[in-house]
Amino acid sequence: METRYNLKSPAVKRLMKEAAELKDPTDHYHAQPLEDNLFEWHFTVRGPPDSDFDGGVYHGRIVLPPEYPMKPPSIILLTANGRFEVGKKICLSISGHHPETWQPSWSIRTALLAIIGFMPTKGEGAIGSLDYTPEERRALAKKSQDFCCEGCGCAMKGVLLPLKSGSDSSKADQEAKELARQISFKAEVNSSGKTIADSDLNHSFSLNDLQDNIPTTFQGATASTSNGVSNPSGASLQQPVQPAAKNTSMSPRQRRAQQQSQRRSSASPDVIQGHQPRDNHTDHGGSAVLIVILTLALAALIFRRIYLANEYIFDFEL
Repeated sequence: METRYNLKSPAVKRLMKEAAELKDPTDHYHAQPLEDNLFEWHFTVRGPPDSDFDGGVYHGRIVLPPEYPMKPPSIILLTANGRFEVGKKICLSISGHHPETWQPSWSIRTALLAIIGFMPTKGEGAIGSLDYTPEERRALAKKSQDFCCEGCGCAMKGVLLPLKSGSDSSKADQEAKELARQISFKAEVNSSGKTIADSDLNHSFSLNDLQDNIPTTFQGATASTSNGVSNPSGASLQQPVQPAAKNTSMSPRQRRAQQQSQRRSSASPDVIQGHQPRDNHTDHGGSAVLIVILTLALAALIFRRIYLANEYIFDFEL
């Protein structure tokens, strides 16, 4: 297998290292890649004790992406168990359904322990989850020992070591429970943080919200500006009127000066509008006068040319 893959690839290096570490089965789990595909593993886990899955041995597939361990694997159960659907990618915090919770430091061994730890938990409608009754799960646990995988040829009865009652076995069970609790807690924190972020993004301010918080003076300016596109004269008349109503504490001299400035600003648009047609007429009249002058000058030059030519002929005849 080493000659078929690029040994410089981080994913290949990592998977070969993990394959060497998981080569020997334990009494709780075992996993190895297929002979012709390093990125597809078959695993076997024992059901957690003191649960509905006690006594069961469950088989499944782990499909790893080329970007592993930067991206999470996909986990598929092949043995009926009553907790996860068969032949479907299950939704866990360590699976491909939640790349946001995956950590590159996790490994295939972490995934195996997480599967064992998650089996007694509730499905809560997650993708690929089932909520069978305890009686159905116990019946499936007994039936799982007769399962034989067609893909790798593993028989469930002899793939794992006999279950021991020593400290190593209880330590593995506690590690699986603790890992499932930590991963579940991390998923809850991330999901809540995502919800907060989404709520913050969705709480965007519209133009109406901004106008409700803007003082009246600026609202009038905004309204006049928006109306100024279709009626600029009306906008220019409305803008200076609104501040005058609030300047009640000014002195009489200042008030008179403000009123004079308001009269000038209110009268200026009319004056400008009144002069605009005159400017247009003046421009047209000036151009017409210039054309007449140029025409007369050209006629005078032509007349002078003719006159000089006739005078030259008369002198020549004399």
